[in-house]
Amino acid sequence: MKKTIKILALTGLVVAAGVGGVVYSGVVNVAADDPHYSLVHSFLTAARDRSIEVRSRGIQVPPLDGAELIRAGAGNYDAMCVGCHLAPGVEATELSQALYPAPPNLARQGVDGDPAATFWVIKHGIKATGMAAWGKSMGDEHIWGMVAFLQQLPKLDAAGYRQLVASSDGHQHDGGESTPHGHESELAEDEGHGHDEGHVH
Repeated sequence: MKKTIKILALTGLVVAAGVGGVVYSGVVNVAADDPHYSLVHSFLTAARDRSIEVRSRGIQVPPLDGAELIRAGAGNYDAMCVGCHLAPGVEATELSQALYPAPPNLARQGVDGDPAATFWVIKHGIKATGMAAWGKSMGDEHIWGMVAFLQQLPKLDAAGYRQLVASSDGHQHDGGESTPHGHESELAEDEGHGHDEGHVH
């Protein structure tokens, strides 16, 4: 028994030393423009999906078909999410192209069909992906508004999207953000910054 414990302890030390050596050597490339190996990517994707599935269990999903709830979600989405996740009629942005892993184009592929999981992701974010934990500043009722809107987003064309955003109250989520400031105004500001060619939105 003592021999087994010694072997396990020695093995643990060797593994720890090996991991420490790899980290210290700098051989691991953390650059966002250097994708993970396929095996690492598969592992991280499986870990992420399983983590979300387990932690979103038991979340009670409210009715998501209310027009006012959807409009409120549209205003917040346009103010907070378009730069990464795009919208109908919005081309790839500098941010959406620069992040790794690349944020999904929710205007095209939508969400996974599980409103509880979508709520959990918006509220808590996902580490090392650029997905913020909006629950730090946004009340649950406003997060549900975004979930309700995301159920509708893939069904909208550019005109329908703009109309829905225009009918909303803009950016509101318990933080005093009451002035609408949609993606169009942000684009206008960006265009005045004199970026080089290749600046796309």
